Amino acid sequence: MTHAVLGLFAGLLLAIAGIVGGFGGFLFALVLGAIGLVIGAHSDGTIDLSALLRGRGRG
Repeated sequence: MTHAVLGLFAGLLLAIAGIVGGFGGFLFALVLGAIGLVIGAHSDGTIDLSALLRGRGRG
C-alpha cells in the first residue's frame, strides 16, 4: 500500500471521528480525505508541495 492510500485512509478515519452528520459531515470527510491523499502523494514523491511553499525570488 502506498503512502497516498494510507494518507487517504487516515484522512477518512479522522473525518469519521469528527463527523457531525448529514451533508456537512460528508463534505468534511471528503476534505480531510483529500488532504490525506495530497500529503501521502507528497510523501510518495508523486507531487511536489515544496514548490507551493517556496517563496518566489525577487529579481
